[in-house]
Amino acid sequence: MSSRMLRPVRADRRTTSPRSAAALGRRLPLVAAAVVAAGLTAACGPSSEPAGSAAAATAGQSAQALSGSQSATPTAETSPTASASPSASASASASASVTASRAPSSSASSGGGSAKPARTSAAPAPAKVPGPGYDSSADAQKQIDAALRAAKADGRMVLLDFGANWCGNCKAADKVFAQSQTAGILGASYHMVKVDIGGNSSANSALLRKYSPSGGTYKMPVLVVVSPSGTVRTDTHVTGNPSLTADGINAFLRKWAS
Repeated sequence: MSSRMLRPVRADRRTTSPRSAAALGRRLPLVAAAVVAAGLTAACGPSSEPAGSAAAATAGQSAQALSGSQSATPTAETSPTASASPSASASASASASVTASRAPSSSASSGGGSAKPARTSAAPAPAKVPGPGYDSSADAQKQIDAALRAAKADGRMVLLDFGANWCGNCKAADKVFAQSQTAGILGASYHMVKVDIGGNSSANSALLRKYSPSGGTYKMPVLVVVSPSGTVRTDTHVTGNPSLTADGINAFLRKWAS
C-alpha cells in the first residue's frame, strides 16, 4: 500500500516521433527562403505580388515627397534673386534716365554758343568835373549841347555855373567843388558846364538870359539845374544861392540830383 503511494507519478509527455521531426526539418528551409524573398522584394521595388507592390508604392510616395521638398527649397531660395533682379534693372534704368535727362541741361548750360551770359548793369563812369575858373574862349553853347546829349544817355542832370574869374563868391564855390565829397556828387549825378559872364561875350550873356530869364541884377555865381530834356528845374537867381560851404552846396546838389 505504501509503496504504491510513494511511486512517482509519471507525466503524460508527448514525444515527437522521428517521422514528424524529419518533416519539420524539410519545411523550415522553405519558410526561411520565403521570408528572405519577401524582404528582398520589398527593398528592391515593384513586384507582381500585392504586398510587394503596396510597399513599393509607399516607398515611391515617400521618395517623391522628399524630392518635392528638396526641389521646393531651391525655388524659394532663388525666388528673391529673381524678384530682386527686376528691381536692380529698374534702378539701373532709372539712374540711366536721370543721367540722360541731366545731360542735355549740362550741355545747354555749357552753351555751345546758344546760352547768353547774364547781363550786368554796371554803374556809368563818373562824369568829368571841370576845374576852377571860367574859360572865356570856350564855346559855351557847344558844351551845353554836349552835356544835354550825355544827360539823355545816362539820366544825369546838367548843372550850369554862370560866373566870372574876378568874382569872390565864384572862387569860394570853386573851392567847394574841388573837395572830394562834392566832386563825387557832381561826377555821379551831374554834367557840369561853367560859363564865363564876366567878360564882353554877348553869346554867353544870351545863354544866361535863356536859362535864367527873370533878368535884373544877377548875383554870381548863378547856378541853374537843367533836366536831360532841357527844362530848367531850379535857378538860384530866383531862389538865392545856397551857403557857399560844403554842407550848403552838397545839400543843394543832392536835392536836385533826382
